Amino acid sequence: MNDEHLPRPMATYRLAVLPGDGTGREVMREALRILSVFDENSPASFDINEIPCGGQYYLETGEEWPKGSFEYCRDESDAILLGAIGWPDARLPNGDMAGGQTILGLRSGLELYANVRPVKLYAGVTHKVHGVHKQVWNPDLVDIIMIRENTEGLYHSLLRRMEQRALGKKDEPIVIEEFPGLDGEVAWDPRPISRDGSERVIRFAFDYAKHRQRKTGASQSVTCVDKSNVTRGCQLFRKIFREFAERNPDIAVKEAYIDAFTMWLVRNPEDLDVVVLPNMFGDIATDLASVLQGGMGMSASANMGPKHMLFEPVHGSSPKHAGKNVVNPIAMIQSVQMMFEALAFRKKDQNLDTCAEILQSAIQKHFEEGGIVTYDLGGTASTSEVGQAIAMRCESMLKERFP
Repeated sequence: MNDEHLPRPMATYRLAVLPGDGTGREVMREALRILSVFDENSPASFDINEIPCGGQYYLETGEEWPKGSFEYCRDESDAILLGAIGWPDARLPNGDMAGGQTILGLRSGLELYANVRPVKLYAGVTHKVHGVHKQVWNPDLVDIIMIRENTEGLYHSLLRRMEQRALGKKDEPIVIEEFPGLDGEVAWDPRPISRDGSERVIRFAFDYAKHRQRKTGASQSVTCVDKSNVTRGCQLFRKIFREFAERNPDIAVKEAYIDAFTMWLVRNPEDLDVVVLPNMFGDIATDLASVLQGGMGMSASANMGPKHMLFEPVHGSSPKHAGKNVVNPIAMIQSVQMMFEALAFRKKDQNLDTCAEILQSAIQKHFEEGGIVTYDLGGTASTSEVGQAIAMRCESMLKERFP
């Protein structure tokens, strides 16, 4: 009997889909379009539960998301897709951003300790380092994985507050300290960096470099970026990095202070492979790195934990562009690709790994062959037009691979 006529083995993945606010809702429509194509034309199947959330939902209902949403994401989903959170004037009584318990509560409550942001320049995509659309580097020279610690540092207190809200508990009390030499009103945020938190994200970075080395056949380095010449938390982070460097002699290591690193990042991106950073420095440096790949509209991310994972574009809700169907959906679509890849790795699903490769190839070929682009890349196409173009490429490639 011809194996080609046998039923395709099916794997169903439960996805929590959180469109969120503003343009997050628009790019999520394109993510769902892509998922539909793979659901219909590949062995993978997706059970999608769309959950309203965010600042706009809060203004409409007085809730940041429906009750039980956190528990569903924690207990019933294989992966989470998020559009964007944040809307003008949507604030909680304590001044926190309405909708924060969605992304920040999940980040803390699900221990999503590693924020993974690829920085890759595709052939045909112009970057904006010089303030105009101009391509200087060979695209092959911009291919970095930046890994940011995601649960500690300056965001720790806010993350804990959002986690408590998501679980329906009261905020933990804030301990007030005195700061000798400072007079008048003082606002402050603690910046805790722990051994456990540092070890797990640094281990993740070295494991990622090894995985990349095996997959590509190219030697990889891990660069530690901090401010260990000044701050105690970073001194602990650097100390632990050096411990892991000794245990991984097959991986080259580099070290940098954050201020000098920002210069090296835009001057010599080809010198970087995997980069690991504490929370706040990672937040800033990854946004800077986005200009190397064409801007925030190209910037996807994964938030990885021991048991859970959340994927999102990093461009935010962009209220001024909301409702216009003009923003770049590639960061959202690339986040779906990262989800395919991560699920395939964790579930040992070769078919889904093939889907990840097909989606990556569709994105790459779209730019290489001069496909339509949105305003941020110098084009005039709409969000939905770009999403549809990528979806059509995927459908054609899937029919060839899974006839």
